[in-house]
Amino acid sequence: MTLDDYNAFCASLPATSHVVQWGGAHVWKVGSKVFAIGGWSETSSVPFVTFKCSDIAFDILKEQPGCRPAPYLASRGMKWIQRVTAETMDDEALKDYLRDSHRLAGRNLTKRERRELGLDS
Repeated sequence: MTLDDYNAFCASLPATSHVVQWGGAHVWKVGSKVFAIGGWSETSSVPFVTFKCSDIAFDILKEQPGCRPAPYLASRGMKWIQRVTAETMDDEALKDYLRDSHRLAGRNLTKRERRELGLDS
């Protein structure tokens, strides 16, 4: 998945916004909540993609080649994974995890914000 592919996919999800921050990371939010962070590795043109996941997915993915607990986030107890290669997670699986991350982040919005964004339908 290229950075353009990543950005296009995240943009296709409902009620999203995009900002480039944190040293060039492409940060995607649903409402006010971050659900995905994409950035370039220093040695490859393939972006690292970081996403929120369930407790079970975190426990499984953190042990898989090409995935790791997300720097900074996981060390603070948050269940975020960073895909660094497609070794065990292809692009279609990554899209599924990004959809789930979007859903999980959206659940943490206030009822009012979900309603205003059209996520409570």
